[in-house]
Amino acid sequence: MTLRIISLNAWGGRLHETLIGYIRQADPDVLCLQEVLRVPGTGGGWSIYRDAGLELPQRANLFTEIGTALPGHDGFFCPTSRGELFDGDTAIAAEFGLATFVRKTHSLIAEGLDFVHGRSADCWGEHPRPRNAHCIRLFSHEHASTVTIAHMHGLRDPAGKGDTAARKEQAEALVRLIERVWPGGENLVVCGDFNVLPDSATFTILARLGLSDLVTGNGLVDTRTSYYLKQGRFADYMLVTPGVKVAKFEVVEAPEVSDHRALLLDIG
Repeated sequence: MTLRIISLNAWGGRLHETLIGYIRQADPDVLCLQEVLRVPGTGGGWSIYRDAGLELPQRANLFTEIGTALPGHDGFFCPTSRGELFDGDTAIAAEFGLATFVRKTHSLIAEGLDFVHGRSADCWGEHPRPRNAHCIRLFSHEHASTVTIAHMHGLRDPAGKGDTAARKEQAEALVRLIERVWPGGENLVVCGDFNVLPDSATFTILARLGLSDLVTGNGLVDTRTSYYLKQGRFADYMLVTPGVKVAKFEVVEAPEVSDHRALLLDIG
């Protein structure tokens, strides 16, 4: 199966114009996005996220805007929580979570979605907030073959990215979700913004499925862009099983479309 997979933390669409342009140009078969917003019903454009004195611009209907940019894809929105954004002093009820876009020429034959930390919340709440993962199994009619792809947005802990009991359980929950969809014995790709360090027990747990990471495996040390000003520049990972034929793997340096770099994988 020939397939292009892109994983990216979309940063709420803060670099909206560049993000949309890149997605159109890169033309992925499967696009796995974290930090995506959607306003149920009408609405959209720019809004403000407020939290403890912090104000961040966000695209309130980023999911719909990316779907418009990819008319040849089916979009799946997977919310973890609902909270308030603001247009001036007007509060907007928005949903936050994952989004997966799949080219319509590929058939979705199995799917799993579940929380890997916490449960759905009707407010943004305190950290670590709820997190989920989405797993899909695709069939390619052109190549008469299948592949399973999962992505996750790992929990954010204000204390840092070190291992915790919650992160260990998160990894175990991700494995359980994958095993509900993936039959074994075929190609498996797992990606996302894990919010952990390369020595995390998360990777030992995922290794039980035969997965190994392409970021650290290629000696790469930075998945963040110039918009990220903190130390500790690992966050995003792309793992594959041994049978996956990696034609190209890239941690995209330009254009910068988020404070995270996009991870691009071509399967040949």
